[in-house]
Amino acid sequence: MRNTILFGGTNKERLVSVASAQALHAALPEADLWFWDVADTVHEVASQQLRSHTRPFEDEFKPGSRGVALEAALDKARAEDRLLVLGLHGGRAENGELQAMCELRNIPFTGSGSASSYLAFDKVAAKRFAAIAGVAAPESIALENLDAALARYGRLIAKPARDGSSYGLIFVNAKQDLVAVREAARTEEYLIEPLVAGVEATCGVLERSDGSVLALPPIEIVPAAGVFDYTAKYLLKSTQEICPGRFSPDISAAIMDQAMRAHRVLSCRGYSRTDFIVSASGPVYLETNTLPGLTAASLYPKALKAHGIEFADFLRDQIVLAEQRCRERV
Repeated sequence: MRNTILFGGTNKERLVSVASAQALHAALPEADLWFWDVADTVHEVASQQLRSHTRPFEDEFKPGSRGVALEAALDKARAEDRLLVLGLHGGRAENGELQAMCELRNIPFTGSGSASSYLAFDKVAAKRFAAIAGVAAPESIALENLDAALARYGRLIAKPARDGSSYGLIFVNAKQDLVAVREAARTEEYLIEPLVAGVEATCGVLERSDGSVLALPPIEIVPAAGVFDYTAKYLLKSTQEICPGRFSPDISAAIMDQAMRAHRVLSCRGYSRTDFIVSASGPVYLETNTLPGLTAASLYPKALKAHGIEFADFLRDQIVLAEQRCRERV
């Protein structure tokens, strides 16, 4: 079976995906490289071209080769017995569409399946399922109740219901901010919640090919400017990501337990990462990522390292798990 790193995509997170592919390629240098372009074509990429792209978080990656349509590329992957290592994030890469296309062709791929990906990608539905599993989650606020909610809670946060890397966050601190929320909600669905005060945290969950599932050490996030948005995540060196986080043993255990609950209730496979706010009353659920960032600066690889797991070993075991899962489907 030929391992092929698929990266890029047609959504806003394609820049992060290129950086993830660079880290994946460093750990799996023998794998082929396929780039999914915004034109919905897939292009074979040379190793040197990927390695020489020095500003992945800021500059678009431009493939030099001629591409083929996505469906044709997947047909080729099936015919050539390829396994896809997904270095993708967001959009059709993470909402289950790509996974469904692979499942229909019996192409093995890393990460969660189509149904789980679809569920986790929808922040509204994921929050409902997390609550079923006993995970504490903030109240959802309807658009028509914005004014009353601001008066009640003082501060709100609005975010796209289906997006990642902290794109589109709107902090509502005053009535004039409600205009921005209503305007944004005209073009896409927004999840609106009371702003929960506390420390940002995230916790990875890892499934291994031997059937074991474990929570990785929680990470404490201290954004430089107080907001963990795209700039703070990938461009500001002053953002602190402390792993293991400086939480009490009880809080760390609660974060790990709730990350495991979210992973299981959303039927995630392989690996996931769940984000929280640690409030005065404990961890509060934000979202679960089924294809979290795997760049050299990303949180999940940091947690693997803190647990003593080498990134290359993690990837090779995920490949074994993907093969196992594909055999189960057949």
